[in-house]
Amino acid sequence: MGPMRVGFVKYLNTLPLVQGLEASRELKLIPAVPSRLGEMLAGGEVDVALCSLVDYATSAVPLTLIDAGGIGCDGPTLTVRVFSDVAASEIKTLHADTDSHTSVVLARLLLRLSHGVDVGIVNYHAREQVSTAPGQAADASGQWPGSVLLIGDKVVTGAPPSGRYAHEFDLGEWWKAQTGLPFVYAVWMCRSADAGRAEIGTLAGLLERQRLRNTARTAWLVERAVDERHWPRALAHRYVTEYLRYELGPRQREAIAFFLAQAGSAGLIPLRAPRWLGGV
Repeated sequence: MGPMRVGFVKYLNTLPLVQGLEASRELKLIPAVPSRLGEMLAGGEVDVALCSLVDYATSAVPLTLIDAGGIGCDGPTLTVRVFSDVAASEIKTLHADTDSHTSVVLARLLLRLSHGVDVGIVNYHAREQVSTAPGQAADASGQWPGSVLLIGDKVVTGAPPSGRYAHEFDLGEWWKAQTGLPFVYAVWMCRSADAGRAEIGTLAGLLERQRLRNTARTAWLVERAVDERHWPRALAHRYVTEYLRYELGPRQREAIAFFLAQAGSAGLIPLRAPRWLGGV
């Protein structure tokens, strides 16, 4: 058999999970935007991927969560933000960054739980400022829309001009205030049909060991990567070491189950309970 194929995202926030994996000859790392990884995993293009929770719930092929770290927060996330001309309770349409599925569902769920708002979603390619509403041609107006959800590095390196929007909402902070729980955006996953393979168990152990190793050298990893990603150095260090959480402890597992249940009950995703590798 060839090397195990691992799907991941080349954002600053994935460094503590993926840095160093490229040194293993048993692995082949395949980068993609977050919204593509679930499809790649379900389609057999990769064996394991760092997928969003929404991809877990919506996958046509059953997936299994791997307890080897994830990307989450316990309060503000910094890079999952809604920018709006109006207060949250008045948002009717949200232009949503097409790179993330979980963040879109999280925004819809928070607006519904907090304000009873069932917001309309328009796909938005943030870097090109191109929007695509269902059944309509792409609109490349070059103007920032009235309300927009941005995720990832773009919040820092491609954000709207300062002062453009009257309101900003950090979705991690909003979720914590609403539920008292941390939030988990993405987790390592495999196809459930493969969950019993010895290779998957071995890979899960390798992923967890690399996460723990990277935890001890996170500041060094950020320092090496910050210039390439054009982040302000101090902000990059705070983001990875203070804002984000990479462990999957009991509270993170509780948060995953709660989000899947809430979003499923609201009809935003199929109702699907978390299934963990090894049944733990």
